[in-house]
Amino acid sequence: MGMTLPEPHAAGVMLLTGFALFLFTREKIALETSSLAVLTLLAIGFQLFPYETPFGLVKPLDFFTGFGHQALVAVSALMVAGHGLVRTGALERVGRLLSVAWVRAPNLSFLLTLLVAASLSAVINNTPIVVLLLPILVSVSLRSDGAAGKMLMPMGFATLLGGTSTTIGTSTNLLVVSVAADLGIREIQMFDFFVPAAIAGLSGILYLWLIAPRLLPKSIGIIDENQPKLFSGQLHVTYLSFAHGRSLSELIAKTSNRLKVDCIIRTQDTRIVPLPDVTVMAGDRLVVHDTPQNLKEFEDVLGTSLTTSGNGDDFEDQGQQLAEVIVNRESPLRTRSLSEVGFAEKYKLIILAIHRGGQPIQNMRGSIADIRLRVGDVLLVQGQRADVSELKRSGLFLVLDNTTDLPHSAKAPVALAIMTGIVLVSALGLFPIALSAVAGALMMILTRCLEWRDVGRAISAQVVMVIVTSLALGSALLQTGGSEFIATVFVSLTSDAPPFAVVSALIFLMAMLTNVVSNNAAAVIGTPVAISIANALGHNPEAFVLAVLFGANLSFVTPMSYQTNLLVMSAGGYSFRDFVRVGLPLAILMWIIYSVLLTAIYGL
Repeated sequence: MGMTLPEPHAAGVMLLTGFALFLFTREKIALETSSLAVLTLLAIGFQLFPYETPFGLVKPLDFFTGFGHQALVAVSALMVAGHGLVRTGALERVGRLLSVAWVRAPNLSFLLTLLVAASLSAVINNTPIVVLLLPILVSVSLRSDGAAGKMLMPMGFATLLGGTSTTIGTSTNLLVVSVAADLGIREIQMFDFFVPAAIAGLSGILYLWLIAPRLLPKSIGIIDENQPKLFSGQLHVTYLSFAHGRSLSELIAKTSNRLKVDCIIRTQDTRIVPLPDVTVMAGDRLVVHDTPQNLKEFEDVLGTSLTTSGNGDDFEDQGQQLAEVIVNRESPLRTRSLSEVGFAEKYKLIILAIHRGGQPIQNMRGSIADIRLRVGDVLLVQGQRADVSELKRSGLFLVLDNTTDLPHSAKAPVALAIMTGIVLVSALGLFPIALSAVAGALMMILTRCLEWRDVGRAISAQVVMVIVTSLALGSALLQTGGSEFIATVFVSLTSDAPPFAVVSALIFLMAMLTNVVSNNAAAVIGTPVAISIANALGHNPEAFVLAVLFGANLSFVTPMSYQTNLLVMSAGGYSFRDFVRVGLPLAILMWIIYSVLLTAIYGL
């Protein structure tokens, strides 16, 4: 096959593409900044040096149409819908069930955790899944001789394997499918490549379960610094509580052995030693000392209340926040109790617990509201976002900045139903994924699973800019003939190789790119090249498109190749070498399996 040099515009776009890939590897330059710079240079270049195609002049402003591309619309809407699951706490029950399972059968529970992580990632962005499971695994490790190092990375990789199995599993998949459809390839449906992805994924899960833990260090730097404050609180038991009529040992088991009760207050003058066989009754108050997150979880799991107001029934579920209020020398609370000041009634906030130097408050007999406060005490309060803000504006109290939005769990079933609807409507072919995802995001807002302020938090500027820039570069490569030139070079280098080797080489090339640059960039730039290769060889282009899709998802070898890798690296204290040690064999395994499966399925 004869080869000619690319014409100037194609050469310029290829050089800019190489420059973009270089910028994407620079940690000191924000990815969104690099993306905007490349997009701007591309548009200005075609403005200064016009390019004529057989279909007319290339319009520089057309490179900005990626902001309205259906793939970006779908990705953004899915990010919003996924955030709805997080804000409503819809995934927390899954985490609790896994936590209970770990106590009973650790080894099988590890496998179950990997399978659950992969399954959820097939339809939900994997970042919230990793955020959900990280503290569970760290907590488990602290009860099992600190073996988190053997669990965190495999869990993160499992979400990447699961995300490969559907068109909505990752933004990379959506981009590849959408770009291929734009280029005239049959639109690949949600589960069209589920079978090869599932076969490869299950093989990868077995590797992560049986082999990966042996390659990782056992004792690693689990976060010890900046530990959350420990607060003393009281869990009030009512007749409707799960705790009523059960032994303390049953309550401890219900919380996966994390509940530690300092004492049980039965009456004003009666304190009961918290022995395992003590039966807890309605009216009892369990004095506990733990983190705010654990206190709220115990409250929910045991059906108890951290306040005497019946689990906050007087407060709306929507828009609740946890806040920490410091008692300083100028505070009206100094040397006084909360009931004396009328704090709850005046400021419309409920008081959950008190932090006093990280130590349990001794001789706690009455209600939290009756404790005389000292300078340095920190109050854990809950209330509406507006009421917390009003407390800050009053100037009478020092409210720390680490307020936390509480998931409004009453909306969890609604959020799950909406996400299920998004998946089903798209899977059945009733609506394209972009339309069903946008409709789902709207339903999240209309049903108050999310507020508009949450939407801004859900959409990642980095993801948006990388997608738009990648689409623009892909379009420029296609219009100038750059992708055809790259395909010609690729075909000439593999001219004597069988189709299996060509597909395998394409997966390998994408795997190399995705581990040093953005996987979205690698996928969008690689898709038109793959189609050109297939056309040159006279084979079904769908196989080559899926080779790009699978290869671009092999983000296992470096921590910077995917955002969840960085999360896991931070939480687990892994080194770059740890990722190479575990991720490289996994990437090679997936590369071989995908190559064999694509060749067999498409008869290459």
